[in-house]
Amino acid sequence: MENILRRLFSSEEEELYILDCLSYVMMLMAVATCVTLLFQNVPYGRYSSSKYGFPVNVKVAWFVQELPAFLVPLSLILWASPLKITVLPNQLLLGMYFCHYVQRSFVYPFLIRGGKPTPFASFALAFVFCIYNGYLQVRYLSRYADFPQGWVSHPCFITGSCLWLLGWIINLHSDHILRNLRRPGETGYKIPRGGVFEYVSGANFLGEIVEWAGFALAAHSVHSFAFSFFTIIVLSSRAIAHHKWYLEKFDDYPKSRKALIPFVF
Repeated sequence: MENILRRLFSSEEEELYILDCLSYVMMLMAVATCVTLLFQNVPYGRYSSSKYGFPVNVKVAWFVQELPAFLVPLSLILWASPLKITVLPNQLLLGMYFCHYVQRSFVYPFLIRGGKPTPFASFALAFVFCIYNGYLQVRYLSRYADFPQGWVSHPCFITGSCLWLLGWIINLHSDHILRNLRRPGETGYKIPRGGVFEYVSGANFLGEIVEWAGFALAAHSVHSFAFSFFTIIVLSSRAIAHHKWYLEKFDDYPKSRKALIPFVF
């Protein structure tokens, strides 16, 4: 892995410049995605359509598309001179990243009950994004991120870490609620209840948004901000689409429930 990177980049300054550029490209991608999603829902789950390619089994899709977000960073740490791997802030931030993607890659896909197949286009885009973002986040944190002394006690790091943990818990609990909406043998959609779903339709999306916003605050870099920004754009759109769908499908859907931000929006 290190030899491959050396052939790609002649110096550390060049690679760091490329990482910065990749961050800005990700933000531009987020803006383009935002515009696209004004006219088209993300084609997955209840919005799946054959026009976006042949269907991929949902468990297989989730496992394969998320796996690069774990394997690419792992290879970077094992074989690509991770100079900052012994520094505490870097270790904690890498721990946050891996904690999410170990669960997403090796636990979440195998807990899915039923679920519509994923169109190949959505699967392929998610796969590419996980490679892109896995390299961006972990290469920066393991090789280049240089934090001030005592950063782990800085209010930004403490607040960001607490937000990450809160978002991670909300995301896991919301996924648990969604998985258990149907009893064995039941089909069709139901109104999710309990937890943060009592306040918003996109509780699982809110959890992940809070999680990566906290990560960005703690990491304090353009690279983590780009990831958080992209997450906010994509998942906000999904939450809004889900909220509209629930209101149209269920006459008894709680009218006080918001799309994404409790009591606000």
